[in-house]
Amino acid sequence: MFVVPPSHADTVVQGILQLQWADPPRALPGRAQAAPHLDVWLETAPGQRVALNAAQARRAAGDLYALANRHVAVSYEFPLSKAVRAGSPSPSIGAIVPTGRVAARATAAGTEGRVMASAPVLGSTRWVTLMCKFADIAAEQKPREFFQSQYGDAPGQLGHYWSEVSYGQIDLAGSSAHGWYTLPQPREAYLGLVNGKQKAQLSQLFADCAAAADADVDFRGVQGVNLMFNGELDGNAWGGGACATLDGAYTCTRVTWSPPWSFANLAPLAHEMGHGYGLPHSNNSDGDADTYDNPWDLMSDAWRNATSDATFGTLPKHVNMYQRERLGWLPAARKRVIAPDNDETQEFVLDAASLQGSTNTQLVVLATPAQPDPYKTVIYTLEARRRTGTYESRLAGDAVIIHKLEDYGIAYSIDTDTPAADVSNNEGSMLKVGERWNTPDERHWIEVVAVTADGFRIRVGPRPRSMSSPAPALVKPATQTASSRPPVSTGTPSPPVATVRTSTARGRCDALPALLRHPMLCALLER
Repeated sequence: MFVVPPSHADTVVQGILQLQWADPPRALPGRAQAAPHLDVWLETAPGQRVALNAAQARRAAGDLYALANRHVAVSYEFPLSKAVRAGSPSPSIGAIVPTGRVAARATAAGTEGRVMASAPVLGSTRWVTLMCKFADIAAEQKPREFFQSQYGDAPGQLGHYWSEVSYGQIDLAGSSAHGWYTLPQPREAYLGLVNGKQKAQLSQLFADCAAAADADVDFRGVQGVNLMFNGELDGNAWGGGACATLDGAYTCTRVTWSPPWSFANLAPLAHEMGHGYGLPHSNNSDGDADTYDNPWDLMSDAWRNATSDATFGTLPKHVNMYQRERLGWLPAARKRVIAPDNDETQEFVLDAASLQGSTNTQLVVLATPAQPDPYKTVIYTLEARRRTGTYESRLAGDAVIIHKLEDYGIAYSIDTDTPAADVSNNEGSMLKVGERWNTPDERHWIEVVAVTADGFRIRVGPRPRSMSSPAPALVKPATQTASSRPPVSTGTPSPPVATVRTSTARGRCDALPALLRHPMLCALLER
């Protein structure tokens, strides 16, 4: 039931914030990738909710994703009753703030100047899988034992994956699978028409599936529900949160909705669970509308450069280090922040993100001057990735990966190629030994000095004083091409390819300090 909340003298409405992300399947070769979609809802009372404009909600909340499944207050810029009488569009959202208790370890502001509003996700996170059949579809693609084994703690299972990616901070202890249950209505009854397109009625699907399973399932202490359906939904898998009656109590929790193509592979299922944990999409820096083009991150491209398993299909790779730290998974000692006014050159070991129990740095934050709106403060991050282990062995290479954090907490992988590649598994997305990079404002200069047993030794500091070896521009080798097509899986990791980096005359000119970039000097370099 969609309702407009009553008018409030102070134009504030309270409720539980729900985010629901639509994720399409991977595009077929030669076809454009379908765009993602985010629905934002405010549950004001059992069965009553208000749709919020996603763009306005992002601006108003700052870190919208941290507020998922939490009690919030939403303020509007003018009284709701005036908007209704005038027949105008929905009023503009002014602010969204949490009203419930914030976890003790939640940080008000990060040392790098960005706001860190997230409440950490820690400890046991018990999920329940409910397998539900549409009334008009008899197929049962997988037995209950398959879904139960997805939660296992062996390599290649979700219990093992989430423990590894969180450095042991969360587990799936007690998670269980139940079904199949038959829904009361045929598939078509769960599809609505929104802007001329079919859209799954997620709340009704959750309510009916939970009701069918209620007699068998103990929902007490559940922190997430994975819904598995035996037919297509609306062309998407979904992840985020929703509300339904569980064990007689109206409950709002993390929820995912998976059609057969999603639950047959752990990667898309883990992607949707990531949304449930409060993780937004990541992206690359090519500037297009496709968010699924950063293969370094489960929360962007879950399919390319991924490992696979005969039973569980495509396996999830890790998420970026900033998001791990945001959820409280990275020990503070493994994070190093370089201040905007840093004037010292530091050389240290950056261990691979996949290394468990590291005693070195695993996340470097390059801070920039704070903005009046702290959510708009831009930072850059460095993390090391190595082709190793159950989930990371098919990455594009061993390298330092750079991300830019902006747009209210979205991580964009940096690509030094011009133009940026459509998919960031290219050489331009990797900083390797002997290569340098600097932030656009030239406050921070980075060099990868050497390979170590578990990562890289890197040097970070202000602009180098020596003029004898300016930082070379990174140029994609002529033999390296970027493709929007997913790689053909061979079942074994691709061997590293030796390439030679070149530097163009234009790159040599750009690498010079600004005071020396005179047209006559650049002309000489071009000869």
